[in-house]
Amino acid sequence: MEYIGLAFLLIIVIALLATNIRIVPQAYSYVIERLGAYQSTWSVGLHIKVPLIDKIAKKVNLKEQVVDFPPQPVITKDNVTMQIDTVIFFQITDPKFFAYGVDRPMSAIENLSSTTLRNIIGDLELDQTLTSREIINTKMRVVLDEATDPWGIKINRVEVKNIMPPKEIQNAMEKQMKAEREKRESILIAEGQKNAAILVSQGKKESAILEAEAEKQATILRAEARKEASIREAEGEAEAILSIQRATAEGLKLIKDVGLNKEVLTLKSFEAYEKAANGQATKIIVPSDIQGLAGLASALTEVGKQ
Repeated sequence: MEYIGLAFLLIIVIALLATNIRIVPQAYSYVIERLGAYQSTWSVGLHIKVPLIDKIAKKVNLKEQVVDFPPQPVITKDNVTMQIDTVIFFQITDPKFFAYGVDRPMSAIENLSSTTLRNIIGDLELDQTLTSREIINTKMRVVLDEATDPWGIKINRVEVKNIMPPKEIQNAMEKQMKAEREKRESILIAEGQKNAAILVSQGKKESAILEAEAEKQATILRAEARKEASIREAEGEAEAILSIQRATAEGLKLIKDVGLNKEVLTLKSFEAYEKAANGQATKIIVPSDIQGLAGLASALTEVGKQ
């Protein structure tokens, strides 16, 4: 019987030890209480708690977590009520403070973010609220991080997920945006037409300049061509005159070399007179020596008749 009792006692001890062996997984911590008081914090690894005395009070997740709060009604500085919902990224840095610092920490963070958001938006007007998301995010992160530090929570980021103005404000904003787009479109069209007109004008100007330059060059070339033609014509006439003068000089030289006498010169004078008489001239000037010869010829004719 004693052996049976010892065996039974050994089985109970082994069972108690087996049920009190705990393995803490990665990115988790266990908060241990002994007789209702904080004892220690278990990190990753194998741990054994004292049966019936130690208790795992809280299992804490050390990963970065995301909580998306529902839209919160806020009022801007110019008395416009809108709905804003935020997303908070946080991480537990001290499991003990997280377990004992605040009751229902997620609810506390939600209420704290709601009041902080109202305070920030209350200092901004509608237009500033719609264009100042980064400012809102930064201010909320600083305030929440400072407030949650005693709870063992680190606020990493705060993002404004959505800003929803009233319906009538949205309609007015859409109309304003449409008017702005139409205005920009009209401006772009006008600028395009202006640039096109400028380009056309510049093209005409450059074309006129090129035409003038071409006409100028053509005029210069024509003038140079006429000048060269005149020069060649003058050179040709000069050459012809020079040839005539050379021929005349050669003829005179030949006449001189022949040695003409008075009778021959008289005969040549008659030939010249004959040619002059056969011309179209109405008046003929007869040299005196030719007149004498004509009288001599008449006298000889009379003598012959007698």
